[in-house]
Amino acid sequence: MYSGACLCGKVNVEITGNITSIIHCHCSLCRKNSGTAFATNGFVNADEFLITQGHDSLSGYSFKPGRTRYFCTCCGSPIYSANTSDISRIRIRLGLLDTDITEKPLSHNYVTSKANWEQLETSLPCYEKHEPGR
Repeated sequence: MYSGACLCGKVNVEITGNITSIIHCHCSLCRKNSGTAFATNGFVNADEFLITQGHDSLSGYSFKPGRTRYFCTCCGSPIYSANTSDISRIRIRLGLLDTDITEKPLSHNYVTSKANWEQLETSLPCYEKHEPGR
């Protein structure tokens, strides 16, 4: 089981299953949402993700139809993203987690969209869009 919380601690989560398809995303949306050079995202099964505290401190922002990003209304930390075209999974930013994870990132994605000031030095595969098979 994994656990995590937002920056202010009002929203707490637990994940009872695995985290899959972990990638470092360099697209402009992830860069803007995280305020960093890239965001590290992974998928979890929706039925294995539980908000244990602070559900009333969540708000959502839909940047595209059917896709909503949920964040803490107090500190602004991203909690998860949901997509109506795949309700069985949600996406989390791994920085949310307080516990160590066993899964590892697979790749760097959208590297042609990376920040011009970022020096990408990695042994992981790099892709112009999503990793193959997704």
